Amino acid sequence: MRTARGRAWWIAGALLLALLPWIPGLQSDSTRSLLTQMGIAAVFALSYNLLLGQTGLLSFGHAVYFGLGGYGAIHLLRAVNGGLPLPVPLVPLGGAAVGLFFGIVFGAFTTRRAGTIFALISLGVGEMVHAASLMLPGFFGGEEGITASRTRTPHLAGLDFGSQVQVYYVVAAWLFLAALVIHHFLRTPVGRLCNAVRDNPERVEFIGYNPQRIRFIAFALSGALAGLAGGLHAINYEIVASEALSDARSGAVLLMVYVGGAGHFVGAILGAIAITWLQVSLSDYTAAWMLYLGLLFMGIVLVAPAGLIGVALAHLKVLRTRALAPILRAYAVVAVPTLAAALGAILLIEMAYRRSTDPESGPVMKLFGLRMDTSSPWPWVASLALLAIGILAFRRAWPRVDAAWAEAAVADHG
Repeated sequence: MRTARGRAWWIAGALLLALLPWIPGLQSDSTRSLLTQMGIAAVFALSYNLLLGQTGLLSFGHAVYFGLGGYGAIHLLRAVNGGLPLPVPLVPLGGAAVGLFFGIVFGAFTTRRAGTIFALISLGVGEMVHAASLMLPGFFGGEEGITASRTRTPHLAGLDFGSQVQVYYVVAAWLFLAALVIHHFLRTPVGRLCNAVRDNPERVEFIGYNPQRIRFIAFALSGALAGLAGGLHAINYEIVASEALSDARSGAVLLMVYVGGAGHFVGAILGAIAITWLQVSLSDYTAAWMLYLGLLFMGIVLVAPAGLIGVALAHLKVLRTRALAPILRAYAVVAVPTLAAALGAILLIEMAYRRSTDPESGPVMKLFGLRMDTSSPWPWVASLALLAIGILAFRRAWPRVDAAWAEAAVADHG
């Protein structure tokens, strides 16, 4: 029964990926481009979750394998443009091969240690490779990067991969395959040992296994999947630059996994979808979008350390119980001060950014339909008051949420 249910979920996931770009409201090229970016980010996040969530290795340089995989794929695509008879959907395999190669090379010494030492070594490797990308323009293309064309390639079944929907299906197919690979890997003895190494490496060594070897295997596979994501990135954008190797890229995937829920298979995908959507949507409305992402990350770590998937699973657990109604009532009480504090914080941030980064536009700005003069003290005073009142009211109302969840826990045990 469990096997049949699992297959049903996989079939549902495949159907969702197939139908997603044809759902009303998601049929424009811009939306399909966003879906493609989410798919690439999901593959990257799955690779990082295998490293962090499943094996307990915190890497600050995972973009190395994404970027090097992207460069490998873009050079392979250039060879295809030159006459190599290889269809575009197979080009990301070149990125996966490069990611696997460097995962083996760097993993051979980085996985000798775990914890803080591993994190610092990964940071050093990331900075080293990113610096090398600017010192070796022959391979990396300098700041301009390397370009290729996905349309000047052998057409597969009449497809020229010029439209965004065709690229989406390439990404969706590889995302599905990558998810299957990780799903089945985690059910092998090595995959189970990854969790054991994460939780208690000393006991793993005591029962006769080498924790370093387990970390190395997980690291190499994670590098291959990150390289696959880089290869998909190369096909989608038809260019790979040094930004693909940057610490910002490493920080983004860390953000995705933590926000979605480290250690949860679905959490990595959920985090990739959420962060990609926020990056694209927020950047269209505000110059402070990176600050908002940072605040979101801090909030998730402090309030919901299990991530979005942890929050979802906790609510699903009480969905059909009598405890749900008190929880919803408590949320309704907390919602008002939360919105007030959020509004005050947003007003302060936007006014500060307007004054510091866009002074040539003048002191007057409009936000939420309100016209504000940032040179006057009153908008600042009102925003500070709204923020302070919201925080104080939130602190007074939050015990109701704690009490509602405590009652739900008692009911569950009962």
